[in-house]
Order: sequence, then C-alpha cells, then structure tokens
Amino acid sequence: MIDPHLLLRRVNLMEGPDRPSRVVDALISGQRLQALAEPGGLQGPWPSPCPSIDAQSCWLAPPLVDPHSVLDDPCLGRAETLSSLQAAAAAGGYGSVALLPWAKAWRDRPERLSLGWPAPMHLHLWGSFCLEGQDRDLAGHGDQVAAGAIGLAAGDSLPPLGLLERGLSLAEMADKPVLLPVRDGTLCRDGFVRERVEALRAGWPVDPALSEILPLQTLITLAGRLPQSRLRLMNLSTAEGVSLLRHHQHHHPLASVCWWHLISDSGALSLADEGWKIVPSLGGPGDRRALIEALAEGIISAVAVHHQPLDAEEQLLPLDQRPGGLAGHGLVLPLLWQELVRGHGWEPTLLWERLCWGPARFLGVAEEALAPGSQRWILFDADRPWLWQAQNARSLAANHPWPERPLVGQVVASGFTAASEWLVPGCPSC
Repeated sequence: MIDPHLLLRRVNLMEGPDRPSRVVDALISGQRLQALAEPGGLQGPWPSPCPSIDAQSCWLAPPLVDPHSVLDDPCLGRAETLSSLQAAAAAGGYGSVALLPWAKAWRDRPERLSLGWPAPMHLHLWGSFCLEGQDRDLAGHGDQVAAGAIGLAAGDSLPPLGLLERGLSLAEMADKPVLLPVRDGTLCRDGFVRERVEALRAGWPVDPALSEILPLQTLITLAGRLPQSRLRLMNLSTAEGVSLLRHHQHHHPLASVCWWHLISDSGALSLADEGWKIVPSLGGPGDRRALIEALAEGIISAVAVHHQPLDAEEQLLPLDQRPGGLAGHGLVLPLLWQELVRGHGWEPTLLWERLCWGPARFLGVAEEALAPGSQRWILFDADRPWLWQAQNARSLAANHPWPERPLVGQVVASGFTAASEWLVPGCPSC
C-alpha cells in the first residue's frame, strides 16, 4: 500500500508553547508530519498522488490534552469503552487523555492501573487518593505512583480535612500532582443547578455557591501550609470561586474548568436541552463570564473535557434521578473556537495554551511541540461547516449535548486517524 501524501499550502501553524503562530507550507506523508517551510519553500518532485491543498482557513497544531475524564468500565461498558473513548478523543483532536480513578472497579491499586492506548495516542491514569473512593482510608500512594499513576485524585467531593492533611503530609506521591475537587457534596442540598435567579425562575433544585467556596478556602489554606504538595483544583465553576482565586492569584494551586461551563449557563439552555445535570453544578451567565475572564487571565490554566458518559438507559431516567455528567470530546474545540476566538477575540494560540500546553503543565507532563517525523499533529479547519450527529462523535455515550446542531470548525485530519477518514478537500483518500 502506498503511503498517502498531502501538501498543505499556506497553513496556519501553532508550533509549540510561547511561539507565535505563522504561515507555512507543510508536507504530510504516511500520517507523519514530514516537513515545514516558509510558503513556497517546499519544492517537488512529490510522491504520486500528492494533492496540494490551499489551507489558509486551517490550523496545524499539536494535539489537545484532556486533564481529567471518566471511564467506568473499560472493557464492557455500555456508555463507553477504552476503544470507543480512544476513537472519540482522536476525532475531537485529543492526543492525550487522563482518566480519573472513578470506575466500577475503582482504580486505587497498582494492578488496576494497567490501561493503555497504542502509540501515538497517550492515556494517562490518575491514581486514587482514598481506598475505593470512600474517603475513609488512604490508598497506597507510593505503590500507585510506582505503577505509573500520573498523580492522585479524589472523588467528586473534597475528602475530610484530617484525611486530606494526613495523606499530603506523608508525601508518598513524591512530586506527582494531587487533583482535588472544589466541591463539598454535603452542602449542595441535592441541588444540581447553581443558586442563581435563572435557575430559581426555572424551578430547578439549586446548589448554593457555598458548596464551592468553603472547600476552595480550605484548599488555598492547605496549599499555603504544605507548599511542597502539588495541589490541583478540579472544575472551578462559580464567580465567587474566581474572585477568591484572583485574591490569592500569586500562590493558589493550578485550576481547571470544565468546557461546558464556558459554553452554556442556566440562562442559555431551554428546559428540554441536554446539559443541565452536571457536576459541579451549572452556573448562571455571571459565572460563565467570570470563568472566561479567569481563563483569559491565566487564573484558570486548563480546560478539561471531564467526559462522563451515560448509556441510553441512564439517559431515559428523570433528570433528578439521572447521574450527572456530559460527553463531548468532539464538541470542545469547535464550540470554544466560536465562543472564545470568534466571540471574545482570543488569539488562537491562547486557546491552544488552555487546551493543550496548560493542561500538560497541569498534569506534570512535557508540553508538546510539532516535530518532523511525528504523528502527533492535528489539522483544524476553522471555517468548515458540518452537522453534529451521534456518528460524528465516535463515542457510545448517549448524553452528548445539542444533537443535529449545525457547527462551524472541525478537526479534518490528524496523525491519529487513517488517511481514509480525513476530511481535507482534494485528498483522494477523503
């Protein structure tokens, strides 16, 4: 079989962190990035066939990094499996995904940390801070790190302070990060939408901002007392939380935000829309504005997919009985491009900082840069119109938002997908 070749003329390049974007010609061969040059600098003869594409609306960049998502049953899951998650992540431009320990068989011991994906994709595994995620006893931190855990993570509610301080003081995780939710589930009062006027008008059970503020204050204090601990704050979601971090912006831990909190709020969804039942609770318009501003300023450094798939049976449950969560690796880049680059005037490199290089630092892994010979690249066409449908997702999950919605902007090729799946105009395999 002859390797596919593709010549991209005048493509926008985001090469790596702290480098300005530029326009180049790029040669793709056999799913690998073979060469980069100034426009007109790549001259033939080329292998045949080698279509030349005018790529002025496209961006060639390192793949995205998802710092935390959920996979309950890797082998037999009805909502998602390890292979379907890989396909969904690749289709959305994600080359690295870090899985939380949350699972049917909680990943809290070395023998449960053996999941992986074939190269060139990267699957990282968070170990568990507590045994079985029950916040009663510490798991074996050192054993999990020795088995390859990228760090340690708690459940969806902050563990008791005594247990948390003991685990951090023992420091068996060495220099690995510890991911903790800024959420106290006992203060949520069974609410699942933040206590804002929009949620009160809609009649939803409300979750007070205090359920985020109190644990956030605790974690900021703890970070000051134990500066050697590499704490990470998971899923900031309120304007009050942003204000508190801004007040401590020179010494607070790195923080993430779930992508959906940047896209939607309780004033933007209709009652029939998907996306109301998530953890942490969906905020109001003011929360969303504050989170976007904090992300632009670097107070929040990473955007997470926080993929929590539900199967079709779970999705049929009444909203107040349904597990919280939302799926959507394939929606993150196009929707955030429209919201932040087109809507708020962000530079594309800033969006990549929050979707790629910031999440890498959040995880404590190397920040990627494009390199000749590598398969770790994606091509995003910012102007491509397409229709969001279940089959586009490559996921088994039943809880993707906004089905049958027209979108603009799509990952059209990558080193993770076969050339026969590329959507680049003029490519014979496409």
